[in-house]
Amino acid sequence: MIIDPLSLKLFVSIVEEGTIAAAAEREHIAASAVSKRISELEDVFHTQLLRRTNKGVIPTEAGITLLQLARGVLHDLNNITLQIREYASGVRGHVRLSANISSINQFLPTEIRSFMNIHPQVHVHLEVNISEAIVNAVAENAADVGIITMGSYRHDLEYFPYHSDQLIVITPKEHPLSNMRSISFRDTLDYDFVGLPVGSALHNQILRAAHELDKTPKLRIQVNSFDALCLMVEAGLGIGIVPKGAAKPYFKGLRIRSIILDEPWSNRELKICVRSLAALPAAAKLLVEHLRK
Repeated sequence: MIIDPLSLKLFVSIVEEGTIAAAAEREHIAASAVSKRISELEDVFHTQLLRRTNKGVIPTEAGITLLQLARGVLHDLNNITLQIREYASGVRGHVRLSANISSINQFLPTEIRSFMNIHPQVHVHLEVNISEAIVNAVAENAADVGIITMGSYRHDLEYFPYHSDQLIVITPKEHPLSNMRSISFRDTLDYDFVGLPVGSALHNQILRAAHELDKTPKLRIQVNSFDALCLMVEAGLGIGIVPKGAAKPYFKGLRIRSIILDEPWSNRELKICVRSLAALPAAAKLLVEHLRK
């Protein structure tokens, strides 16, 4: 049985894009040719891989399994190409790293730099995402390594300690809370908040803590990064809860103040997650070992 890598690539594109037409445009191939490739795949496997709907296509259970396997195969093929073709430039490994903004803002820049100084032959492809999406990407073989804020996530992955961070409250300098040294979460809920995206670990934690108090946080505006959050707080649009290390670079340049958040959940654990450490490609295993130090 010979399975063409191009057919696998087209199948992955269809699932990711949601329609055959969008996948065809992404891969610069005629939609009829894409459809023919998928029909041939279904003939090879003697099972339906995609279910057509009035909104596009969705994978069947067999299709979901093929999606995960195909991503792994395509990544391995790409790794072969990189390691063989790029010997001249010294790049002989490729790691797909998916990380949340807490780790990127606080720890990863210096750690990736030191890793690449030691292993200049390894290329790291870094993507930012929310923790829930990261664990799914790792489980589905769309990423080799993930860095998340630990929570109630899937149990079919391996997790390793990474760093801890401390949540604080930031306010504009003229805010009624700005002179306080510490504050409970309950006492912040009378004020407008600048928040992070729905689904992020910190957003979910704030909602859970508020729910336990039978309260609802007053989210006036939501942003996608800690730097944007700090700028919105300085502009007077609300207060925010952020990791201390992520906000620290902005204390000198912005008119904001920090307050200790006096809650047990203000101390958070960040974790590294992988499908299987033993089964990781050599370059990815090197990165995990470096980050665990």
